[in-house]
Order: sequence, then C-alpha cells, then structure tokens
Amino acid sequence: MDHSHFFAQLARMSLISRWALMRNASQENIAEHSLQVAMVAHMMALIENRLTGSTIDASKAAVAAMYHDAPEVFTGDLPTPVKYQNPHMAQEYRKLEKMAEEKLVNMLPEEFREEFSQVIRGDMVDPQIRRIVKDADTMCAYLKCMSELKANNTEFANAAERLRASLDQRAATSPAIPYFEKVFLPSFSKTLDEISF
Repeated sequence: MDHSHFFAQLARMSLISRWALMRNASQENIAEHSLQVAMVAHMMALIENRLTGSTIDASKAAVAAMYHDAPEVFTGDLPTPVKYQNPHMAQEYRKLEKMAEEKLVNMLPEEFREEFSQVIRGDMVDPQIRRIVKDADTMCAYLKCMSELKANNTEFANAAERLRASLDQRAATSPAIPYFEKVFLPSFSKTLDEISF
C-alpha cells in the first residue's frame, strides 16, 4: 500500500457531534468524548486491578477506548433513542457498525490490520477491556449530562436518569464504578476555583 487514508479519516472525528437531537449548552464531538473515555477507562482498569487483584491491561483499555467510536466517521453518531427504538433497528445498526469497523481497519496497511482489529472491531476486543470501555463510556455520557444540568439545561434530565440507572446496574459487576463515583464525581459539581486549590 503506497498510502493510507486511515488517519485522515480519523481526523474527522472532531467534526462529528454527539447528542445531535438535543439542545446542548456545550457541544461535544466524538474526538473529545473518546479522549475522556480513554482517560476514564485507564483509571477504571487500574481501580479494578487494585480492588480485586485483576490484571487488566490499563494501557490496552485506554487504547481501545480511544478508538471505540472511530467507526462513527462513516456512520455518524446515531442518537440512542433512534438506535435502540426497537430490536430490529438495533440489530440493523449493529450490522452497519460492523461494516464501518471493517472498512476502517481495511484502510490500514495490511501489516497493521490485526493489531488495530483488536481495538476497533468490537467482536475482537478482549471482553474485560470491552466491559471497562463500556463502563467508562457510560460514565462519560453521565458526566456530560451532569454538566448540561449544571448549566440549567433540563434537556438532559431524562438521559441523566437513564444513564444513572445503567451505571447502578453495571456497578454490580464493575467495582471501579462506585469507587470512581465516590472519589472523582464530586469534583464535577464544583467551580473552577474550588477544584484549583
């Protein structure tokens, strides 16, 4: 392969807005979101290792999180109410996601496709890593809702409730979630002056 469009395509992540059907006090794109998810996934893997003696590779969790929404450069960010409005829609969207994952991986020189498949293709990501990334993804979506509610944007109230319930459910098998909430979440409701000193 003489050249690859892979990174040029990934650079477009910053052009894809999240929460498209909702009025946002502060816009968020999938590049910003992916970085936050990568940082949170890294910490959640470390927390789980410390609390349970697991040996989850925190660096792999961060890398998988960096790429978890990368196929959306082809599909866009389909809003959750649309994506999951019925089982048939969810199944069809998953097929579209798989095609986008495959297309993205195939943009790479052949000698790198196997490594990138393990972080981009959802079915090839290690199940423990996939769970940690999903936990972090859910946490970051919840943090976005909290930020919007703090800005008096009630548009995010229902999403916050749905994500809160999801985090509570996921916490049953993910000890990093309650730890992260106890240690890190309170600072998100404080002002810049309060967290700077």
